[in-house]
Amino acid sequence: MILRSIALGMPRKFLSFVAVPAVLAFGACEKGANQGAAAAAAFPRIVSASVTAPVVVEEFQSQGCSSCPPANANVNALAGRADVLALSYAVTYWDQLGWKDIFDQPGFTQRQWDYARHAGRGNVATPQVIVNGKTAIVGSNRAELQQALAREGSPKSGPAISASVGMLSLGAGKPAEPATVWLVRYDPREQWVSIRAGENAGRKLPHRNIVRELTALGHWTGKPAQFTLPSERDSGLRSAILVQEGKGGPIVAARQL
Repeated sequence: MILRSIALGMPRKFLSFVAVPAVLAFGACEKGANQGAAAAAAFPRIVSASVTAPVVVEEFQSQGCSSCPPANANVNALAGRADVLALSYAVTYWDQLGWKDIFDQPGFTQRQWDYARHAGRGNVATPQVIVNGKTAIVGSNRAELQQALAREGSPKSGPAISASVGMLSLGAGKPAEPATVWLVRYDPREQWVSIRAGENAGRKLPHRNIVRELTALGHWTGKPAQFTLPSERDSGLRSAILVQEGKGGPIVAARQL
């Protein structure tokens, strides 16, 4: 699998978000469902992860990238797991090459660049999967992804996370540096998108756990802290919390709400 990199030396300024119509279908045909079940079965349970502290898998991809569907399939297979928080971010830098991803946002491209700069990389590429904010792989190789999940397990050294109606609470700890507290809202439904141009023209691609909102709630410095959770505008989305050191650093705690 070829890693598609088209952002060498990309400036900080990114393309703006403009909606493009596309045909969406929720749910898959019987063949697609069977393939999804088989893919999920290929990933064994992660002993070192749990429902209250899932291993975090963040995929950066685009509907305009012909190398992305195999990585998407692996992330889709993890989407329903309780021991994994699988998140798919659609980036913007493929938009000028024939097809604009209908889910992309400049902030998601910025997040990938934050990871790249923190790790000393001078470019970004798709597909890319980052596990717990640390281990970066292409994501198309299922065995390599499984090894990364088992090696990383639950995020380490972060606070206990709990939530009640409208309020998020973080426990005490000793972070290496102040951590950003992220609220992630994502769509868990399987969505099939018909691609009408670009490298994937004529294909109908499935998506799961597409991130729609990424909001910084504040910072955690090691002391117990509380944050107000914004009201949910779309009841079809699910929410999760990421606690991440610095800008593009390791994720030290995570929980689905």
